[in-house]
Amino acid sequence: MAQFQPLRFSSGKPDFASTLNQRVNEYFTSNKISRHANLNMKLKTVFMLSLYIIPYLVMISGIITNGWAMLGLCVLMGFGLAGIGLSVMHDACHGAYSSNPNVNKWLGYTLNMMGATSFNWKVQHNVLHHTYTNVHEADEDVSQRGLFRLNPHADWKPIHRFQHLYAWLFYGLMTFVWVFFKDISRLKKYQENGLVERVKASAREEWTVLIVTKLLYFSYALVLPALILPYNFGQIFLGFFIVHYIAGFILAIIFQPAHVTSDSAFPMPDSDNKLENNFYIHQMLTTKNFARKNKLFSWYVGGLNYQVEHHLYPTICHVHYEKLAHIVKATAEEYGIPYLEEETFGKAILEHAKSLYEFGKKPVTETKSVIKPALA
Repeated sequence: MAQFQPLRFSSGKPDFASTLNQRVNEYFTSNKISRHANLNMKLKTVFMLSLYIIPYLVMISGIITNGWAMLGLCVLMGFGLAGIGLSVMHDACHGAYSSNPNVNKWLGYTLNMMGATSFNWKVQHNVLHHTYTNVHEADEDVSQRGLFRLNPHADWKPIHRFQHLYAWLFYGLMTFVWVFFKDISRLKKYQENGLVERVKASAREEWTVLIVTKLLYFSYALVLPALILPYNFGQIFLGFFIVHYIAGFILAIIFQPAHVTSDSAFPMPDSDNKLENNFYIHQMLTTKNFARKNKLFSWYVGGLNYQVEHHLYPTICHVHYEKLAHIVKATAEEYGIPYLEEETFGKAILEHAKSLYEFGKKPVTETKSVIKPALA
């Protein structure tokens, strides 16, 4: 397998980045607040973990045996799993939850507790997606093959013309596939293309963590319930699948509308492996916010409806994004840089659906590039 080749960003229009950074720093300094988790974030952490753990404990306790009640508990676990992924694990794996690396490390392992592997997530999400957002073959989030065509540079297949219809069904498989298949294939890929070495990790250690934590996960999620509950393994596995399907669907419909839209850029590097804009402007052109005024929605999704702010400042805890959004938007307008957003979540979903439809059409001619004009 070919070794991973980093891309380079342009150095154009540095004033935007320096001005924005100065204003964001001033916000935290003048208000004398930490960039990391506050009390509200810590309370949310307890709530999200409880939403996943308590239904599980109730189920295996045998207190409830009614099938419909058990189904309801699985649904709660699904929402809890998604909530942990959107809020707790996400901030921790970005190093945004705490200034203490050990706190971030162990809270990041909540992803392992739910069956996936935090190391793979950090490489795919932090290193690839956050650096090379929407760049085909570099950002794995928009470079899926097979049933999906999520950017105009990907190969087209006849099945893609229906993706705007079937995507919603398959989105629910996101965490299920990750737990059983994707973790293994991704770690193997990152080892072969040099990314494990590049992030200064030990392949042997990461394989050990992957195997051990998956065995522990399957032990409590499948084996233990099968041993103590009055249901056959097929019924146990159905409950397991429901938990992951609900979580996967929630995660997918939150992440996809932030990048796969008709007004998001899908830049391609030139022959020298260089992208047209600098990092900050690249993030502004490839990322979109939605439903910023919906406080309850923002709370549950871990502020990830503020994707613009998150991509600019991923190491800042999401509880601060609402305030930072005013600074980012005003600075972007001052420098004539687009600030992409949809007023409601419904509009964001509709826009994503339109993009799936457009990307599913057979290209009339070979796609060269879809790049917003350089803001240099």
